[in-house]
Amino acid sequence: MLEQIQKELEAIRPALQADGGDVEYVDFNDGVVKVRLKGACSGCPMATITLKNHIERMLVSKIPEVKAVESVD
Repeated sequence: MLEQIQKELEAIRPALQADGGDVEYVDFNDGVVKVRLKGACSGCPMATITLKNHIERMLVSKIPEVKAVESVD
């Protein structure tokens, strides 16, 4: 499961890095992937939209076991 999650995060990473941000995998438990937004993404007012509309949507659509994505500090 971890490898699959990291593979999908790698696919979205270039788009985040193009805007000066990044995403780091933290944990997966009970269907929830926890990630840390880094760089420009960590303080961006659009971070919630990036998290839910891009990262969560992609992971949920590609990995049936994933139900949600949450950001941690």
